[in-house]
Amino acid sequence: MFLSRLFRIFALLLMGAASFTHAASKGEVLVLLSSETELPLQGKKSFPSGYYVNEFGVPADALIKAGYTLTIVTPKGNVPKPDVRSIDPLYFGKNRNEMLRIKKLTEQLTQAQNVRSLQDVMQQGLDRYSAIFIPGGHAPLIDLANNPMVGTTLQHFHRKGKPTAAICHGPITLLAAQKDPKAFEQSLIQNQKMNAEGWIYHGYQMTIFSNEEEHVFENSLHGDKLRYYPANAMKKAGGNIQFAKAWQPHVVIDRELITGQNPYSDHALAQALLKALATQTQHSPKI
Repeated sequence: MFLSRLFRIFALLLMGAASFTHAASKGEVLVLLSSETELPLQGKKSFPSGYYVNEFGVPADALIKAGYTLTIVTPKGNVPKPDVRSIDPLYFGKNRNEMLRIKKLTEQLTQAQNVRSLQDVMQQGLDRYSAIFIPGGHAPLIDLANNPMVGTTLQHFHRKGKPTAAICHGPITLLAAQKDPKAFEQSLIQNQKMNAEGWIYHGYQMTIFSNEEEHVFENSLHGDKLRYYPANAMKKAGGNIQFAKAWQPHVVIDRELITGQNPYSDHALAQALLKALATQTQHSPKI
């Protein structure tokens, strides 16, 4: 009798906790990551890639602490992988403990049961999401920037005027929101002229990993070369690209779009996204 009563009390407490968590959530944020781990280079070579731990984890941590729920998606619905180069205290103010804390958070968020396919999320409807966030690392160049389904997703947030945040190489994903992103990608690789027809972010102020910063990365490839430079690609498409000094935090905001230049822009981008979400909530109609 006592054990049965105790079990009922425990169950009620769990239900209450679950309800509190649901009630406390300020909204859902869609986090879009790459499914791929090998960045194609010139000469049919490749280089291991993935998401940068701080670029994903620092904004994710800030969103969760602010009361938002995150939904992690990849094109294939598989578990995204970190770029091992990003597991470095240098990106966490030289604080190893902070690096390990954020790394653990990203590992928890990307457990297989927590990751969904983009197609599945789209089929269930995107209206429920308050914003979309795209972390960097070079991986978005592989399967996000050329992906029509990603483009359709971005168009939804664009039409709704909902915050669209991307950091470092994440903004390259924005190129998906045009008529033929695959053809545009080929024009970049082959250095051919082509307009980004119907690109929804044409004329927007934005930033991305600068050429100066990309040179540093490319020099670490021991002679191998990238197929194209992201900053050049965004400018060719019609973006109004703005940069700060290399390796300095820099965030650009234009309408719903929030972009960060490099890994060191993680905290600034997180705060800009939180501010945009708060403003959106204030202006939302009361039901």
